[in-house]
Amino acid sequence: SWDSGKQAVESLDDLEEDSVEEPKLKYERLANGVTEILQKDAASCMTVHEKFLALGTHFGKVFLLDIQGNVTQKFEISPVRINQISLDESGEHVGICSEDGKVQVFGLYTREGFHENFDCPVKVSRFQYSFNLLLYERNWLNRWKTSTLHEGEGTITNIQWRANLIAWRVILNRRVDMSGVKIYDISTKQRITNVLRDNVSLRPDMYPCSLCWKDNSTLIIGWGSSVKICAVKERDHAEMRDLPSRYVEIVSAFETEFFISGLAPLADQLVNLYFVKENSDHMEEEFRARPRLDIIQPLPEGFEEISSDALTVRNFQENECRDYRLEHSVGESLFYIISPKDIVVAKERDQDDHIDWLLDKKKYEVSVFLRIQSSRLGMRISKIGMAYINHLVEKGDYDTAARKCQKVLGKNMELWENEVYRFKTIGQLKAISQYLPRGDLRLRPAIYEMILNEFLKTDYEGFATLIREWPGELYNNMTIVQAVADHLKKDPTNSTLLTTLAELYTYDQRYDRALEIYLRLRHKDVYQLIHKHNLFSSIEDKIVLLMDFDKEKAVDMLLDNEDKISTDRVVEELRDRPELLHIYLHKLFKRDHHKGRRYHERQIGLYAEYDRPNLLPFLRDSIHCPLEKALEICQERNFVEETVFLLSRMGNCRRALQMIMEELEDVDKAIEFAKEQDDAELWEDLISYSIDKPPFITGLLNNIGTHVDPILLIHRIKEGMEIPNLRDSLVKILHDYNLQILLREGCKKILYNLANGQITSILPLTQCTDQ
Repeated sequence: SWDSGKQAVESLDDLEEDSVEEPKLKYERLANGVTEILQKDAASCMTVHEKFLALGTHFGKVFLLDIQGNVTQKFEISPVRINQISLDESGEHVGICSEDGKVQVFGLYTREGFHENFDCPVKVSRFQYSFNLLLYERNWLNRWKTSTLHEGEGTITNIQWRANLIAWRVILNRRVDMSGVKIYDISTKQRITNVLRDNVSLRPDMYPCSLCWKDNSTLIIGWGSSVKICAVKERDHAEMRDLPSRYVEIVSAFETEFFISGLAPLADQLVNLYFVKENSDHMEEEFRARPRLDIIQPLPEGFEEISSDALTVRNFQENECRDYRLEHSVGESLFYIISPKDIVVAKERDQDDHIDWLLDKKKYEVSVFLRIQSSRLGMRISKIGMAYINHLVEKGDYDTAARKCQKVLGKNMELWENEVYRFKTIGQLKAISQYLPRGDLRLRPAIYEMILNEFLKTDYEGFATLIREWPGELYNNMTIVQAVADHLKKDPTNSTLLTTLAELYTYDQRYDRALEIYLRLRHKDVYQLIHKHNLFSSIEDKIVLLMDFDKEKAVDMLLDNEDKISTDRVVEELRDRPELLHIYLHKLFKRDHHKGRRYHERQIGLYAEYDRPNLLPFLRDSIHCPLEKALEICQERNFVEETVFLLSRMGNCRRALQMIMEELEDVDKAIEFAKEQDDAELWEDLISYSIDKPPFITGLLNNIGTHVDPILLIHRIKEGMEIPNLRDSLVKILHDYNLQILLREGCKKILYNLANGQITSILPLTQCTDQ
């Protein structure tokens, strides 16, 4: 049967029920994310890494899974079937080939790598397509170098790479398999041999070849119902001549009863996944039976069967031999049976499983329990179970004894309480605390309170963990609150105790008390507590504390809940903290320029004091700001740019221009200001101010040609004055003048043609000038 807590199989009897021998393997279904994937899609291939699993599907997706089957990453690779996935030893790079001829190699974390398209389905990666086997290597320039290992000799359907050896399966004919398995040595760049297939009557596409490296020099080949174990050996130098430096010796070959779907090594034994066909007298056609997983011991001319298990995988009646795959984890005795709609994990049984089997078979030998120090006793309350717990307590293995109580004591609350008091007597309440019943069946509150007080005396962190993990209904909350309060008298600043007390208050719905503690501790959960329990009325007098803790979060929360805490209330609370008031009003203004208009006058001084960069944008965007007050503040602080803006907005443009010229001494800004106002008097003031300042004159000559007649400026320049870049400025003036003449002539021509009916529409001005 399957371990408790795992998703059950239809029958939950993946092992033969009438088996009298202890099984060698145990099974569990890979569930969680895999279940959801296979409900909508079908598995086509899978590869195993020590860190994770990679699953390919018929719909062209690749999923990275943890060992429990949870999805950690998903890749949309192709619209069609994924044929094979390969991973490097580090688990950082993946190679994927698909039915539409795509081969991709990329980093799982960088997505940088190699992409190639072929004109036929790619069955296996590393990397090959139907007729050629190509080896891609990166050279020192980080470019891909391609070598052809196999070409034009048939279709390649399987490939396995181990150390310096590559083995691949070649089919010359889809229906009649006349070829074999080729082995290539990368280190010497030599093809070593071609291992021929004995039985060629089975269609190779229906009964594919299985390849598996047992180690760096031993290849296991399964064809149909035959198995060959090939050892790659070094050839004697005297025998080499023109031969490869290595050769292959068949160390074992035998026939099996069923068709082979997969092979994997298990120490010196083999794990075989078989596809079984049986005939039924009740059906007109043959139906497909459950697959079998056998452990066998290879011999020179045969094998010995160690164990054989029939597996109930989903939809096994619809599967064929080619629908099953067997993958294994190198270094671990984990075997994955992959079918389109199910993935089952097989692993070697351990001592705990041995004990379970003995208990299930009612083999209660006392010596077994005395020998095994830890086990999972899946049994009802019995004398043997209690004897085993007593034995563990006597040995001092309290943690294991406490864990076994869950199985042995079950739902007997009287026995549970007796055991708790026994653990208290021996000073081991902590050991049993994590295993106490806490669901529908519970002990008396006094039991849980006794354990909590034990932790409170010696382990504040452990006490806090229990408070978080145990439902509050298990104990009297006020009793524990009082106990914590007593300890806080001795250690009033202990953050662990204070946080735990806040959690106790929260459970007791005394949210105000919990809020005070969270604010005092600057605890990150304070905002969650406020939102979850709608404590906005409780924080009206704690706004300063909230903002001192986290200004951004506090302001966002206050603005998001203006219906619960009004702007007026917030402003009143922050009246003595102007720097905080500014942050709040600034964000309010950013959200809505009109909501806080009654505070805009106050904001002028706040911006001037705490945030001058945002003062000018505020003055520009606010229509409720009193200009006289703003001008007064800006002049007091000698804020020239802000003063210039306010003067121009109030209509005192001449004074604004004067400040730009005299205080900012910025001719470009002065010219731009004059252009914006388009006032002849301002231009006159600007020229008068600039006439004795050569840099200003240069700026005017370069910019006023389209607004003021430059002759007026040129006539006023004193004779002998040195003007920087005068020649370039005069050339620009002449160019602008010529352009104006052309525009006038063009406009005259257009108007004339319009008047005489020669044109009926006018092109945009830019096109007119071009023409």
